[in-house]
Amino acid sequence: MPDPFEVLRTAAAPVDPDSNFAARLRSRIELSLRLPRGVTATDDDLAPQPGSEAAGRAVVPYLIVADAREALEWYTSSLGARRRGETILMPDGRVGHAEMELNGAAIYLADESPESDVAAPRPGEPATVSLTVQIPDMDAVVLRAVSTGATLERPAADNPYGRNAVVRDPFGHRWILTDAPTVPGDAPVRTERIRHGDIGYVSLWVPDPDRAARFFAAVLDWPLGRHREVPWAAVNHGFAGGVGHNTLFLCFAVDDLDRAMDQVRAAGGQTEEPGQQPWGPSVMCTDTQGARFALYQLRAAERGVRPAPNGERHGDVSYITMEVTDSAEARSFYAAVLDWEFVPGRAEDGWGPVDVAPMVGLSGGHTGATVVPLYRVDDIDTAVERVRRAGGSATEPAEQPYGRSSECVDDQGTRFSLAQHP
Repeated sequence: MPDPFEVLRTAAAPVDPDSNFAARLRSRIELSLRLPRGVTATDDDLAPQPGSEAAGRAVVPYLIVADAREALEWYTSSLGARRRGETILMPDGRVGHAEMELNGAAIYLADESPESDVAAPRPGEPATVSLTVQIPDMDAVVLRAVSTGATLERPAADNPYGRNAVVRDPFGHRWILTDAPTVPGDAPVRTERIRHGDIGYVSLWVPDPDRAARFFAAVLDWPLGRHREVPWAAVNHGFAGGVGHNTLFLCFAVDDLDRAMDQVRAAGGQTEEPGQQPWGPSVMCTDTQGARFALYQLRAAERGVRPAPNGERHGDVSYITMEVTDSAEARSFYAAVLDWEFVPGRAEDGWGPVDVAPMVGLSGGHTGATVVPLYRVDDIDTAVERVRRAGGSATEPAEQPYGRSSECVDDQGTRFSLAQHP
């Protein structure tokens, strides 16, 4: 056995550092060099950021805003950005550095910092920089952005170089949003525009909308926005409270709002005073059997993408059942207002309007008017388990012509269905 004291006198031989440690150290140093002055960096703060290697090979926009926490929430819920890495805070609580990813592109973000001589855009002043990004479902993103505080500077329109729109976000930054092109081998991008008589917006009317939002987010993996809206849903979807009857509220698209209002009244229904919404003129209505609904006017340059008849993704609205007392009366009313043409369905006193998106069924013989949604899921067994775990009830999945489905009730008595399509 060698003498320990002799070993200690032996010169230490240099060795190469562990490759993983070297990579982590390099990432920490790169991130540290990008931080604004005044940021206190700790080892936890300097954890490697996903995609930071790619950032070194591209020009990355660094957005300065007046409220970075609110901005991060808005960009993720309204534009569909994805946060990555840890948010780094300055000693006074301001955000010194945060990272997002939008359609594969990196974006950095921070609060205003006088010590770093950076400031957010000032209201009313012209933009000095425009951010351009290709984004799936561009029309739907524009509609959602405007409805959550952005300013529409140029409506969506088809141009020789593609379809795009321009919005100014609530924090003063100008975005040129363009439709993402179809990539060979990918599923085709839907380009058909929403039509008169289609459903452009739905909202679950429940006693407690926050509770309902949490329930359905747990069941359907919905990444809810700050206003409880469902980003990236095929049909714009929200929640509303303070109602005495749980139902799915429907908002129909029409070509001419004034004409449609006249038709509602002529058919025996009622209309309230129309109002201007971020997505255009709209009006609340009541049909002849007491069901509330809304109409909004399509504007030629801003027609959103028409949803698939039965949805396309997990969590999409796949089918809507309108339960009514008198189906003949309801068919006459909606045919007059929305130009719907009905054909008999498979169920007794069941009817379906032709070529409406998403698909709708009308069911007569009920004690009152209720609209029941059916949501598309990837795995019906997992979805049913989630319903029960969240405090709702669900029937055992059963085989139907359109796939395996379950009838469910949430923890506030809201009826809905789930279906796994083949």
